[in-house]
Amino acid sequence: MTKKIAISVPDDVAERLAEEPNVSAFITESVRQRMAGERTRRALRQVGFRLTEAGLTEAGQRLDEAQAKITPELRAKAAALLGEASRGRLAS
Repeated sequence: MTKKIAISVPDDVAERLAEEPNVSAFITESVRQRMAGERTRRALRQVGFRLTEAGLTEAGQRLDEAQAKITPELRAKAAALLGEASRGRLAS
């Protein structure tokens, strides 16, 4: 089931949405990602993690820095290793 709604967004968001061939699908996926993050944070809090906005921001920055260090060569090597592992060829 779907429901049609009207929303107001800032100009920069409207410009970005104008680039999408299917704005509804884009918005739906974006909101679902946000919902998944909220569920994850809720679950982490329930098992004792103390999450703060500053901590989440720092973790995001560290993740961005780590991902920036992934070179095409490293990505290819990782893909090859995953392929070998999935075929059971890696030695213990």
